[in-house]
Amino acid sequence: MDFFLQLFPGIGTFFEMEPPIAIARIVLILAGFLLAYLGFKGTLEPLIMVPMGLGMIAVNCGMLFLNEGEIGNIIIAPLIENNDELMTIMQINFLQPIYNLTFSNGLIACLVFMGIGARSEISFMLAKPWSSMIIAIFAELGTFVALVLGVAVFSLPPAQAAAVATIGGADGPMVLFASLMLAPELFVPISIIAYLYLSLCYGGYPYIIKAMIPKKYRGIDMYVEVPEVSQKAKFLFITIICTILCLLLPVAAPLILSFFLGMAVKEANIEKYIGLCEDGLSYFATFFLGLLLGVLCEASTILNPTVVILLILGILALAISAVGGILGGWIIYFWHKRKGEDFNPTVGIAGVSCVPTTAKLAQHAAQHENPFAVILPVAMGANISGVITSAIVAGIFVATISMVGG
Repeated sequence: MDFFLQLFPGIGTFFEMEPPIAIARIVLILAGFLLAYLGFKGTLEPLIMVPMGLGMIAVNCGMLFLNEGEIGNIIIAPLIENNDELMTIMQINFLQPIYNLTFSNGLIACLVFMGIGARSEISFMLAKPWSSMIIAIFAELGTFVALVLGVAVFSLPPAQAAAVATIGGADGPMVLFASLMLAPELFVPISIIAYLYLSLCYGGYPYIIKAMIPKKYRGIDMYVEVPEVSQKAKFLFITIICTILCLLLPVAAPLILSFFLGMAVKEANIEKYIGLCEDGLSYFATFFLGLLLGVLCEASTILNPTVVILLILGILALAISAVGGILGGWIIYFWHKRKGEDFNPTVGIAGVSCVPTTAKLAQHAAQHENPFAVILPVAMGANISGVITSAIVAGIFVATISMVGG
């Protein structure tokens, strides 16, 4: 029997581990199957969930006996502090170079943001700029509530509370960036939780929309003409906004630059770079982001007691942000009603900056009640505004908490 367990260490390590960790490995293997299948079905985001699910399966199946009987894997080892150890392990663990050179320094988040920027159309935001920004500000409600709850209720240090609170902005790259800057010791679990929860927006947000917006309001048609803005004007607008935000929030400059660089490339009509950002860097980053998140889902990481707090705060942050965005939608609805104009409060959910998921959810909810309702252009404007506000909030968190020594 011992020979068999040594010959097949993936099985043998189950019998050498603490029972809770062995059980957690089995649960995570099954969870990996589920995530991969739901990604295949399109129930969850396939670009993230398929590689993430397979990564979870591999890292929890592929445990073996290392030096001196230590149990581990040769896929990845997060947050290694000793440089000599890191150089050795980078020659063994096959995903270690990708992790250390792109993931743990935030580069992969910047590459994803370049792709998002290249796919974004600033004209949608310019169609109703004030409405879009007000909704986006309200959609950050969950971020601030989670920060307060993290410190006051769960007694987390301000930096850790702020890092997990950024999940409320529903912007995965921004969460990676903020957790690296504020709470690197929780970077791995916060990243995993953030992307798992962002995929759950598909399933949870439609219920919040139905609970807060009666049927007759969800079907309001508010098609607007997207303004004809010259490429020159859009390029100048993008450049000026990028300049202002980098001046005000230099700690968030890498992500701000990445997002607006993607937009600038598109408006400058640099075809080679557009293809690189949209189809090259973007899909490279998204694929390895999902795969790395999966292989980071080791049982020992998930069983960290702090993870339970992160799970609670993360889901509260996203839920409250959805409520805040819809409240913002209602405020804009009444504002427009006073002027005799139509506005669909469902647009509020798009202020939560999960691009373009929440904008598509808003359009789907409206079209379900009224097949002729078109709210997507305005919803996309709120979506892009949400990206900008989430960057601002993350930058403020990093700057202020670092300043007060949180």
